[in-house]
Amino acid sequence: MTKKTQHWYTSWFDTPFYHILYKDRDHTEAQIFMDNLTEYLNIPEGGSILDLACGKGRHSIYLNSLGYQVTGVDLSENSIAYAKQFENETLHFEVHDMCKPYKKQFDAVFNLFTSFGYFDNEDDNLNTIKAIKANLNEFGFGVIDFMNSNYVIDQLVAENTKTVEGIDFKQQRYVEDGYIIKDISFAAEGQDFKFQERVKAFTLKDFETLFEKAGVHLLDVFGDYRLRKFDTKTSERLIMIFK
Repeated sequence: MTKKTQHWYTSWFDTPFYHILYKDRDHTEAQIFMDNLTEYLNIPEGGSILDLACGKGRHSIYLNSLGYQVTGVDLSENSIAYAKQFENETLHFEVHDMCKPYKKQFDAVFNLFTSFGYFDNEDDNLNTIKAIKANLNEFGFGVIDFMNSNYVIDQLVAENTKTVEGIDFKQQRYVEDGYIIKDISFAAEGQDFKFQERVKAFTLKDFETLFEKAGVHLLDVFGDYRLRKFDTKTSERLIMIFK
């Protein structure tokens, strides 16, 4: 039996296998990024942050440890259920669709680790940026941390197998119809599984067009988690600050 998904971001993220495959993500690097970003934005002490598409909450938890009031939201019910164990008076998690505005405003809205460009409906990309704008207070900043699509495509590894916890994840990568696609297949628990990740290969120019349509202003662009200058060919990340 092969289990295949349609809306990959609502099902793949909700499986334990997603978290197994990506269990070795660099938490130190994420913390350095949050330190640099909050210092650069000069978010007030005890300020409020919305972590949009927060997953299991690793960024939210660390931001809260720095003294910020943090709300983490994600479409994945399983991820939010996991994250809720870390809640306290100034850290909260909730299931929420980031295409729609949340119910309050914040000093900053962070959309981190390429948590954008998944949607089947192209309009939802613009809707998400409009929602971020709606969730910023008068002095708030929006941040989208996306991959540098040009760099990723240039460095794309067509095929490899990654073994984690005894599971052999076969990964095939390619570009099709403006999307960077990864097909992931593996056997576990007596079943064959196949999932697909699809992310729109947005460039800085594409985001500038979306920002203009959403009525937000791009303030700064960085190319890595140490907030160094963005270079179209060599930067690994595309980090945009706007309001």
